Amino acid sequence: MTSDIIASVKDVKRLYKLGDEEVWALNGVSLDIQRGEYLSIMGPSGSGKSTLFNMIGALDIPTSGTIEFMGADLFSLTEERQAWIRCNQVGYIFQTFNLVMVMTALENVALPMILRNDTDEAARKRAAEILERVGLGHRMDHLPEQLSGGQRQRVAIARSLANSPVVILADEPTGNLDSKTGAEIIALLKSLQAEENVTVITATHDDKMLDVSDRIVWIRDGVVDRVQRREDVDIAVGTIGQH
Repeated sequence: MTSDIIASVKDVKRLYKLGDEEVWALNGVSLDIQRGEYLSIMGPSGSGKSTLFNMIGALDIPTSGTIEFMGADLFSLTEERQAWIRCNQVGYIFQTFNLVMVMTALENVALPMILRNDTDEAARKRAAEILERVGLGHRMDHLPEQLSGGQRQRVAIARSLANSPVVILADEPTGNLDSKTGAEIIALLKSLQAEENVTVITATHDDKMLDVSDRIVWIRDGVVDRVQRREDVDIAVGTIGQH
């Protein structure tokens, strides 16, 4: 793997068995992901984009094929090493936020650092700094139920940054948000990608993501249909999944 490629997916297949039925969620996907790029994985529901997303983040195991992450074969590593990568090198953002409802915004963001064995003082200090950065300095002590959807997603973004990851994986990060708030979240992710030189990978239906993506991976029926740079994409708003 060359130094400018942070992850390399090679002929990855994923088979799910649903009773007597076999479903190939991925059927031979190969893809190189550049360090520091903003990559969007797009396609209709059931196309395999979330499965590919989960593979890159070591949240699921391929039936066959390999994924190299920062030069290492991800699934030849021990479970402990995979867990270390998930905690320290990858930040996750989910459509449903996945916040701990009994914890404040500050405590949610500090949690990954506590799990990494940072001191409580250091974790809370950095959590406060990140929340300020995403515009929630005035909401640190609020529980998730006291926050709007957009504010919850900002907390989730802040949490994804807690351990200074090299990759942020965002699964439908605007899926539960209104159009205006979704646009704000997309702009925030883009600014963080540029400032931190972090690689952002999104699985999304949101065609507003096109404007901030360096490349778009179009996936259909478990295979990569095409990969395009943003400047080569000419698509009408609202037509995602129709091509």
